[in-house]
Amino acid sequence: MERVGVVVPAAGRGTRMCGEDKLFLCLGGKSLLAWCIDTLERCDLVTDVVVALNPDTIALGEELCRTRGWTKTRFCLGGDRRQDSVGNALRAIGEVGWVIVHDGDRPFLTQELLEEGLRSARETGVAVAAVPVKDTVKVADESNNVLRTLERDVLRAAQTPQVFRADIIRDACAGMSDAVTDDAMLAERLGCTVRLYPGSYQNLKVTTPEDLLLARLIAERWGDST
Repeated sequence: MERVGVVVPAAGRGTRMCGEDKLFLCLGGKSLLAWCIDTLERCDLVTDVVVALNPDTIALGEELCRTRGWTKTRFCLGGDRRQDSVGNALRAIGEVGWVIVHDGDRPFLTQELLEEGLRSARETGVAVAAVPVKDTVKVADESNNVLRTLERDVLRAAQTPQVFRADIIRDACAGMSDAVTDDAMLAERLGCTVRLYPGSYQNLKVTTPEDLLLARLIAERWGDST
């Protein structure tokens, strides 16, 4: 059986959530983190899951694992930067053929996003969920004066899941010292072709209290409180 590992970088402190760790806030009857992990646990394509947490939350994660009966999931300590957390999780996940990276604060992961990501990644080695940008994007200088307006039709907002052939993401994490906000950037800098595939506007990243309000509306629509 082909081994597909999932890395969930979730070691951030969530400072924009009024001092609370957002991953363990209640969303539709369960913690925000539990939403995506439950989906990964149910997905037959996924064989291993490693969640990178910070020292203050790793015990909460392990307790959540016990209470929800997760069998594929284990935890490791994250690092100061996103790629440090991904690198730590890669070392913990062992030998897999493919690695899916998914944000722990994107609760509305679906089986379809995982399946389409793997299909797309088989063509190029790397695939990223993305959606068309809705707003007009302007580039500004340090004084907030507009330098230029970008062509919206060619702009895409990158999401996760991001799917990598395992050797690509391992090489990318090992050879990059600059901080990045997006894992595919590591592969791009190695010269890899990155394929975009359709994401979902519901696949939002919960970063601010306003995001959490929207997530609660989506959770009510999904009707999943288990």
